[in-house]
Amino acid sequence: MGVIRNVVQWATDPWGQTVPIHIAWFLIWVAAIAGLSFLVIHAIWIRYFARREEFAGKAPLELEGQLPPRVLRHTLVARLFHWIMAASMFTLLFTAFLPKAGVQFDWVTYHWIAGLVLTASVSFHVIHASFWLDFWAIWPDKADLQDAWKRVRRFFGQPAPPPRRFAKYPLENKLYHGAIIATGLSAILTGVFMLFRIRTGILPRNPYLFSDMTWGLMYVLHGLAGVGLIALVMMHVYFAIRPEKLAITKSMIVGSMNREFYLEHYDPERWPVERVNIPMSSHSND
Repeated sequence: MGVIRNVVQWATDPWGQTVPIHIAWFLIWVAAIAGLSFLVIHAIWIRYFARREEFAGKAPLELEGQLPPRVLRHTLVARLFHWIMAASMFTLLFTAFLPKAGVQFDWVTYHWIAGLVLTASVSFHVIHASFWLDFWAIWPDKADLQDAWKRVRRFFGQPAPPPRRFAKYPLENKLYHGAIIATGLSAILTGVFMLFRIRTGILPRNPYLFSDMTWGLMYVLHGLAGVGLIALVMMHVYFAIRPEKLAITKSMIVGSMNREFYLEHYDPERWPVERVNIPMSSHSND
């Protein structure tokens, strides 16, 4: 209980009950330092200690001639969703935490508008991914867990065969996606209810919709999700600009990656792409 009392702000309501009202704001710096520490440790590890990734088997030589020079990874709709979501997420983080860091401005309107944009974009993405994309491609499967165990054994010097090349989304992407779902939905669901606490012109203001205790717990969960997103967004940006990940990042801009990168890192059986007969001279290089 002592730890909980230190990380949550408390107040006494008109009936003399002690209720939570928000997280303790030093958690902003805890999340930022944790994210920065991960970035530094990972960069040092990759630079001085990590070994080159080895994969089991190779793609059939004839497959290269059956693939287009550019392999489609993200549709235009998926890319638009990503960048709209990113813009709204950054707006939410800046409007939520800059005032707590001493930058004062009228942030509430910008915050709830960005929240509605994020809610709408995520709702659209759920529908789009469920009916127009491969919904299960982003969720861990048995092959991911088997290959992860092989990597763990090899990391500790134990005998294990090399893992297979990746599916469209490697396990670390899938786990990150799960973390974003948990924190993002926590922020969105609590944020929608919190709209009843302010005048937006969209929902009727009703601060008595819940008890003081329920409102307080909702604000605490919203705050915890927010500071969690600080570290998660830092990690996402860091990996997006790493040299070995730039081909993936560029695919979120232009939609595709070159086939050489695809064949080197991805398993055509786990991520099948459309094949065409093209002349071998049409290879492209990024």
